[in-house]
Amino acid sequence: MGKGISTTAVHSGQDPDPSFGDVIPPIHLSSTFAQSSPGEHKGFDYSRAGNPTRARYETCLAALENGRYAFAFSSGLAAIDAIVRTLKPGDQVLCSDDVYGGTFRLFERILKNQQIEFRFADLTDHSQLEQNLGANTRYIWAETPTNPLLKVIDLAHLAKIARSRSIKLAVDNTFATPVFQKPLDLGADIVVHSVTKYLNGHSDVIGGAVMTNDEDLAEQLQFIQFAAGAVQAPFDCYLAHRGIKTLAIRMKCHQTSAMIVARHLEQHKGVERVLYPGLPSHPQHKLASTQMQGFSGMLSFYIKGDLQTAKTFLSSTRLFCLAESLGGVESLIEHPALMTHASLPAEMREKLGIQDTLIRLSVGIEDVEDLIEDLDQALEKANC
Repeated sequence: MGKGISTTAVHSGQDPDPSFGDVIPPIHLSSTFAQSSPGEHKGFDYSRAGNPTRARYETCLAALENGRYAFAFSSGLAAIDAIVRTLKPGDQVLCSDDVYGGTFRLFERILKNQQIEFRFADLTDHSQLEQNLGANTRYIWAETPTNPLLKVIDLAHLAKIARSRSIKLAVDNTFATPVFQKPLDLGADIVVHSVTKYLNGHSDVIGGAVMTNDEDLAEQLQFIQFAAGAVQAPFDCYLAHRGIKTLAIRMKCHQTSAMIVARHLEQHKGVERVLYPGLPSHPQHKLASTQMQGFSGMLSFYIKGDLQTAKTFLSSTRLFCLAESLGGVESLIEHPALMTHASLPAEMREKLGIQDTLIRLSVGIEDVEDLIEDLDQALEKANC
């Protein structure tokens, strides 16, 4: 019988060190390892190829997503880049249209130059999914919940369609985390995370991760990780592994507070609309309630007014820090159109609904009453 997520987070990859019995294994910072004779070593020869600290951490990453294999990269975008490197010129990726701005930038401005085709469609609409699949589609790429509009995509349906056409399904699970959603269990072939966010959880590490049960994909990814070299450094692996130990309890707090904040904002006279999968008003609330085991700590909302109203509000919060990123213990607030999604063409932002009045919150683990008071005073300063 499998262990619970909290037990897995605390113990996976964390057996006491055999040399001295350290309950927390030491960090292996060495770039290279001594060999008893040419080609004979104790499992590691060079830290780009493998490192004991990274290996322990990758064991934990795999276990969190019920995967057999995991690979740690220097950033979430490096992890995404490695996945797309498994393709060849002429192949196509069908991607959800509401996607992290950095992912869009990587696909459209860099990897597209390698003759990989990228199509973007609303994957919550099953007809759009069918219309955009082609003979050369090799990956369906889904974020769910999406960034920043929090759309929820039916992963079991995507997996069924993908399997019927011998297409791989890749899921960015950064927002939900394995605490609230396990894409591999729902039929996905590969899961990617920006470890920078919830998995690490303390806004002090940049990292990415890829998990899979597919042996062929794992062999390709391991070679790309070694050959391209965008590996996560041992100290960062240690910090992220340490952060994961509290993942489950952090996520429960994030979700509880986010729900309270979402309900409060939905009733506020200065708020046009709140986007949070945990609210009955969310278009995919029913799907989220069955596909996910919780709704996480991310929410977005449209403030009444215009761009200047939004700027005044964003500049007036005291506890919510105006900064990019998300998933840390501290609450963050940002303006997608001017910050995280500024790389999207203006017409695409408008079509998606990433308007000047859209605000994204990453609800931290502070006392929720203090967070609501902070939002209220900022809304008041913005004359909302």
